[in-house]
Amino acid sequence: MSILPRSLSDQAFEVVRERILSTQIPPLAPIRQELLAEELGISKIPLREALSRLEEQGLLSSHPNRGFFVPPLSSTEAEEVFALRLKIEPEAAAQACLVACEAGQEAARAAFEAWERSDHADPNASVRCNRAFHLALVTPGGRQITAQLVERLQVLAERYVRKHLEPAGREARAANEHLGILQSWLQRDAARVDQLLSTHILSTLHDLRAQLEQIPQTGPTLPDFRRAPRRRREPA
Repeated sequence: MSILPRSLSDQAFEVVRERILSTQIPPLAPIRQELLAEELGISKIPLREALSRLEEQGLLSSHPNRGFFVPPLSSTEAEEVFALRLKIEPEAAAQACLVACEAGQEAARAAFEAWERSDHADPNASVRCNRAFHLALVTPGGRQITAQLVERLQVLAERYVRKHLEPAGREARAANEHLGILQSWLQRDAARVDQLLSTHILSTLHDLRAQLEQIPQTGPTLPDFRRAPRRRREPA
C-alpha cells in the first residue's frame, strides 16, 4: 500500500492558516487568489478548496462577488471561543493527566520547555508553542474527538492569545501559570489541573475583554476586491 503525499489543497490550507494566525494576512485584507496561487505555485482550484475549509473553521469570511477576507477580532467571537474552551479543555486535561503514560508526560514537559525556549520577542513562535503546550495536556488517553475539538478551539483562539500577550508582563504571568498547570498535571492531580486551567483561561478572557473594548465592534467595512481599472494608453 502506497502513502499518498498531502494534496495541494492541504498544503495551501496549512500555509494560509499560518499566515492568518501570524497576521501576515491582516484582518479585512482581501485574499488576492490569483496572486496567492501564483506565489504558491498552484492553480486556483486547490487554493479555493483550502480557502473554503478555512472559512468553515472560522478563520476566513466571504462575501458574494467580493471573495475571502480575514474577519476582524471581535468580543462576540472571543466570548464564544473561550466559553467553549472552558467547557471542554480543563476537564479534558484533567482526565488526560490520570492516564498519561511516561511518553505522554515527557511530551508535555517537552512542549513546556519549547515554549520557555521560544523567542518571546517573536509572537509567532510564542503562540505556536503555546498551542502545542495546551494540546499536549489533552492528547493522552486516546480521546481523539476531544483533542480535535480542543485543537480547533486553540486555533480560533490564537489571534486573541496574540492580542492578550501584547502588554508587558503577560509572558511572565503565562509562564508561571503554565508551570503550575504542568506540575499538577504531572502529579496526576486532576482536580487541581481543572481548577488551574480554568483560572488560566478565565484570566485571559478577562484581560481580553478590556483590550477588545478599545477596538470598534461595529460591523466591519468589507474590503474592495475589485480590480483597479486599467489605465487607458494615450495615443503616441
